[in-house]
Amino acid sequence: MARIEVTMPQMGESITEGTVSKWLKAVGESVERDEPIVEISTDKVDAEIPAPAAGTVVSIEVQDGDTVEVGTIVAYIDSGGEFAGDLDAPEAEVPSGSTHVSEASASPTAPPSGEAVDSAVETEDQGSARAEDFVRTRSTPVVRKIAEAHGIDIAGLVGTGHAGRVTKQDILSHIGEGKGVGVASAPVSSETAPSVVPAPPVLPTSPGNARSTAAHSEPSDLWKTFYGQVQHPEFPVREGDRVEPMDKIRRLTAEHMVLAKRVAPHVHSFIEIDFTAIDRIRRDSQGLWETQGAKVSYTAFVVWAVSRLLREFPQINGTVAGNSIIYRGSVNIGIAVDLDPGLIVPVIRDADHLSLVGIGSKIIDLAGRARSRNLLPDEIQGSTFSITNPGVLGILVGLPIIPKGTAAILGTGAIEKRVVVIEDPVSGTDAMAIRKRSIFSLGYDHRLVDGADSARFLGRLKGVLEDFPEDS
Repeated sequence: MARIEVTMPQMGESITEGTVSKWLKAVGESVERDEPIVEISTDKVDAEIPAPAAGTVVSIEVQDGDTVEVGTIVAYIDSGGEFAGDLDAPEAEVPSGSTHVSEASASPTAPPSGEAVDSAVETEDQGSARAEDFVRTRSTPVVRKIAEAHGIDIAGLVGTGHAGRVTKQDILSHIGEGKGVGVASAPVSSETAPSVVPAPPVLPTSPGNARSTAAHSEPSDLWKTFYGQVQHPEFPVREGDRVEPMDKIRRLTAEHMVLAKRVAPHVHSFIEIDFTAIDRIRRDSQGLWETQGAKVSYTAFVVWAVSRLLREFPQINGTVAGNSIIYRGSVNIGIAVDLDPGLIVPVIRDADHLSLVGIGSKIIDLAGRARSRNLLPDEIQGSTFSITNPGVLGILVGLPIIPKGTAAILGTGAIEKRVVVIEDPVSGTDAMAIRKRSIFSLGYDHRLVDGADSARFLGRLKGVLEDFPEDS
């Protein structure tokens, strides 16, 4: 029978793993080509995966709730349309994802006739043990790569994944316990353990080579793990506590925030902005916008202004990559949307090409579809700058975390009426007045953006918003 692999797809540029939310088909059920067979969640986007061919589902490799790397086989479909229920038949082909091991492979040599009774039981136990080892050794390419880099034999690890699968968390925990050097091996009894002569270590030809190896190989693996893996510390549970597993969005948010703080040295600058002029424009334009079926929020004004200024400050619209700087060719602004609970950041692409009304309509569209979980994968990818607005919940100012792969994020505080001192343009005397004002914070990556750059950017932003162009 011809077996077709169903793999975890890559649903976006930076998505590396996905979670199986719900299987729509069970083993033994027939499917048509392009018929949805499983629901998955990848980096906050839910999607249905279609069958790559018509046939029968013969094996499900990843269970509901399991998270695996992109490219992992999640199921097999028999394109012949027939389900071979007896997989233990001697002539049946054993696929790579199967846990079946034949008696011949489990016991390659027959025992002497005098030991037939004892060895029969021993052979059965060995067959079962080897079948378990076969399943446990199955793992994702990422896990195998980590194991190879640290000289670890996956067969010697006890996996916590489905059917004993060694997960990424298992291998990282093993390394974190100080067992990452050398080759681990499964416990073997002294009676059956073969004698193994260890291979002599490969010695460097010179002290310079030794220093080079230590400087280039080990730190490389260290930094890859530091910038790419997260393992949260655990704390004891006290009486009366309630313990719940993280849902997908909370887990992903937690991992992304930890990695973002590891990558970028965060610095924040603040400025107060007067929204009196914008408030007047909104009142005066309300009737026109209603005839156009448009709604323009305060956030739309901020996005419009920021998108124009980022061309003047390319470092704020860039990112650090190794020892290089990438200056992004597009202005794609991510807008944080509160899902209550959870957070997602859809992206307005080429925001500097949109009008004020166009940006306002785009924000409403993306926010609505974000809350109904109808965003496309590409609509949460490729941001070059982000804006978060805790002010809608009454917060005066925040210290937002810079998303990984960008250089800055703008936080907008609550827009409130405040008593301020202004100078009378005619007499030049000071006077108290009531104005709508807000405090903005700019979080920036100090590897790329200096304090003076931040000050100039915020100063320009203040000028544009307080003297907003009428023809925008």
